[in-house]
Amino acid sequence: MTDTHAAPTTKHRRWRTFAADRKGATAVEFALVGAPFIALLVALIQTFVVFFAQQALETVVIQSSRTILTGQAQAQNLTQSQFAQRVCSNVVILFNCSKLMIDVQVAGAWTSANAGAPSLTFDSNGNVTNTWQFNPGNPGDIVVVRVMYQWPVVLGPLGFNLANLSNGNRLIMASMAFKNEAFINS
Repeated sequence: MTDTHAAPTTKHRRWRTFAADRKGATAVEFALVGAPFIALLVALIQTFVVFFAQQALETVVIQSSRTILTGQAQAQNLTQSQFAQRVCSNVVILFNCSKLMIDVQVAGAWTSANAGAPSLTFDSNGNVTNTWQFNPGNPGDIVVVRVMYQWPVVLGPLGFNLANLSNGNRLIMASMAFKNEAFINS
């Protein structure tokens, strides 16, 4: 006589043996947790680099704007490209100086001073076509200095994306509004 219950008992024993076996459990657990952890790490690093670049640009604008505030730019009759060179001399190695966009405007009143991000327009090759002004003003004028840079970002894992421009880059911008000191125009 054959035992009909032996086959299910053997199946249960095999299942219990398989479930109790811990070989490879660490690899499976890492596969489940590792991908989201690495994605979070990449997103964190990219966010840090963008914020670090933003702060570096803020510092550069503060340093460079002093030449306009104190009248040095006006006394030396600096052009837009010469002022850009001054800005670049303060830039850390994070930036490509040729890609900095510098806009210096005089505002008639504090309420009309525009220190916000401009709407960028692009040509078919993805190059910015905006025309930037350079008017450092006279003594007592309200001046707004804006320095912008298109920071390249990569699409992070799990869809994390810091881009805020249509071309996939992030516009980082620093601006400073101030009233020129009473310097002597020569």
